[in-house]
Amino acid sequence: MRRISHKELSRKLATARDLTSRSLIEVVDQESLITDLLELGTLVEELPSVLNAVLDEISEEDYSGGNPPQKSYKDMIREAELFAFLWNSKRLGCRAYLKFALRNNKLWLVSLHEARRP
Repeated sequence: MRRISHKELSRKLATARDLTSRSLIEVVDQESLITDLLELGTLVEELPSVLNAVLDEISEEDYSGGNPPQKSYKDMIREAELFAFLWNSKRLGCRAYLKFALRNNKLWLVSLHEARRP
């Protein structure tokens, strides 16, 4: 069973930051994301800048996903590895949760919301 390394997480975060800075972002479940963003006091139009800010806050140590990473079952990113992070976000003002996949030169946003567990 393959475990994700600190170095690999660092590369994934660097790729996520790069894609987000170039607005190469897709949303897996738009309805759910809109609800979560509103609960965070954020508008959909602010998503690229919010993602840029939160990705700058996250480090490899904040990884809370599976080891090895879980695979997505959503059609548009089926079998893509999912990267989940749990951290104290200054930008969002709460303990936050972010989950994304990287596929076809895009960051696929799966979740961004206030943490639902400690």
